[in-house]
Amino acid sequence: MEIKKDILWRVYLSFIVMILLGVVVLGRAFYIQEVEGKFWNRMGDSLHLKYMPLEAERGTIYSEDGNMLSTSIPIFDVYVDFGADGLREKKGKRFKDNVDSLSIYLAQLFKDKTSAAYKKELQLAYKNEDRYYTLKKKISFVEYAQLREFPLVKQGRNKSGFIIDPRDKRINPYVLLANRTIGLSRDNATKNVGLEQSYDSILRGTSGQRLMRYIAGAYMPVEGAELEPENGKDIITTLDTYMQDVAENALMKMMVGNNSLHGTAIVMETATGKIKAIANLGKQTDGTYAEDLNYGIGKATEPGSIFKLATLLSLLEDKYVTKNSIVDCEGGVKQFYGLRIHDTHPNHLLTVKEAFAASSNVAFAKMADQYYHTQPSKFIAHLHRLRLDTITGIDITAASGKPLIKKPTNRSWANTTIPYMAHGYEELVTPLHMLMLYNAVANDGKMMKPYLVNSVREFGVDVKTIHPQVVVEKICSDETLAQLKECLRAVVDSEHGTGHKILFDSAYAIAGKTGTAVTALNNKGYNKGNKIYQASFLGYFPANQPKYSMAVVIQNSNESKLIYGADVSGTVFKEISDRIYGRYLSSKKYVTRSIDTTQYNYYGIKNEWNSIFSMLKLPYHDSAEGGYWRASSIKNNSAVLSTPAYITTGTYIVPAVIGMGLKDAVYLMENKGLKITATGRGRVLIQSLSAGTSFKKGQTVALFLN
Repeated sequence: MEIKKDILWRVYLSFIVMILLGVVVLGRAFYIQEVEGKFWNRMGDSLHLKYMPLEAERGTIYSEDGNMLSTSIPIFDVYVDFGADGLREKKGKRFKDNVDSLSIYLAQLFKDKTSAAYKKELQLAYKNEDRYYTLKKKISFVEYAQLREFPLVKQGRNKSGFIIDPRDKRINPYVLLANRTIGLSRDNATKNVGLEQSYDSILRGTSGQRLMRYIAGAYMPVEGAELEPENGKDIITTLDTYMQDVAENALMKMMVGNNSLHGTAIVMETATGKIKAIANLGKQTDGTYAEDLNYGIGKATEPGSIFKLATLLSLLEDKYVTKNSIVDCEGGVKQFYGLRIHDTHPNHLLTVKEAFAASSNVAFAKMADQYYHTQPSKFIAHLHRLRLDTITGIDITAASGKPLIKKPTNRSWANTTIPYMAHGYEELVTPLHMLMLYNAVANDGKMMKPYLVNSVREFGVDVKTIHPQVVVEKICSDETLAQLKECLRAVVDSEHGTGHKILFDSAYAIAGKTGTAVTALNNKGYNKGNKIYQASFLGYFPANQPKYSMAVVIQNSNESKLIYGADVSGTVFKEISDRIYGRYLSSKKYVTRSIDTTQYNYYGIKNEWNSIFSMLKLPYHDSAEGGYWRASSIKNNSAVLSTPAYITTGTYIVPAVIGMGLKDAVYLMENKGLKITATGRGRVLIQSLSAGTSFKKGQTVALFLN
């Protein structure tokens, strides 16, 4: 019995000890978690350290004339450490004393919340002791400068808890200007395009490092623990902002007016191969135009008649013909192995020079078939020497627009291939490929590599200079070259030349070639219902001493009123070349006339016209009845006011705003229910929706000012 009691006593004692031990363990755990929890959490957080990259400041891309085409501006992310010792000392007195005024200032600065909402947000974050609370992201430098002077914030990081994290935002100051060529730097560098991609390693610089501590679910920088980055270098391009602006405005004007799908205009310096301007515009779903693809460099198409220069060079160089050889165009229609080739205008006996000027498809198909049908490799060898089957080598990724020149070994080669290739079909080349050829003719046979970057600069000093590079020393003999130049001049100078009507009336000589290629709409074939036209004009000026070569290639739509190369691209070419010649090449000075015989047409509000005419003491007659808007016709120092067309007729009728200033145009359009996008400065030159047509409320109309 005594033994049994002794055993039970020991069992009970052990059981009591275990219970007491469990109570102690649970009590200790509760104490650590609830009483010492914050201390151990901070201790744990302090051990979560790691280095994170600190991005370098990206270099700037400049034009040759010193304007910024792409640069970085600082933006700032604002965080608050509500666990900062200075913010929580004396039971948070500093925070409580400043939260009201701080909330008012924040509401006034950002205008996204009321001061009461900001106060509630800040108090909640303070209560939760958020260590890396996001207050605002991507604020501008101006906003950041104001924020630094706000109550609490101006007391410094340790007392206020405010953490300012600066970073860079990439912008193109000129927006549309060469946008696709310059490109835009993105967070994911693999998605960059243009020069931003090709020169990314130079522009990007070398990243630094920043020590970060993981606190309350977010990484917070450790002050003073940074390895400074090495900033990127600058790039000086070959682009000229004046030429670029002229090219884009001329291209935009034609494309909007002709309802074209996409187009490009490239200006090249003849002697060097420098690209002085490159405009690329594509029509968007809302009817506006944007630089959505580098059509001049990255899109290979069937070139049409501009390819006849390569065919002519081959025939002349092989001495099969001269410019004075006679070719029978057979009335402008001929069958080649069952397929018909025809000319726009019927012709019979022409010299080679005349056939080139008149752009006879039959003549060039016939000559090429006659001399190269049994030896096609000889013709292809010429095209290879002219680098029409080789990528251009220009220094942007868009050069991936690979050309396609058929060879006799291709499965698609047929008896009709040579005659069709001769006048610009069954091959694919980019506008830049063709421009290299035309520029080589202008440059006395020397083919230059096109390039976009002059130099790499660091701290204002060039550390790398890129020089012009010759890719073909001589594309043909001097005898052939002289005949080519004469034929190119005839396209413009000859009365029957396809470019005569548009380009002949110039203060300087132009040489070049028109092209109107039939293309298929959305790959549906070349049947009549799907047929659209690609209009081209390639040439150089002044023709006697070439300084610049230019390619203008525009893809029209099935709604375009103008389709031919001269009418569409030739018009753009002349507008650009006139501006460039007038600014850089002409020695004549413009003298104003003493008598004003020119008629000016403007639009505006009646009261403003009254004020202007009174100030100028200009007599005028108001023939309109009622309404606020007036069209003003000013001639010989007197004016007539009348009611503008499509100003007041119909709720959903597009008004006419051409000739207005932007303020009046926007006021009128927006009151009608239209949305506006505007490009350029001055008065409205083009409106994307024609005056008098109907529209849907909220539709976007693009205005182009010049």
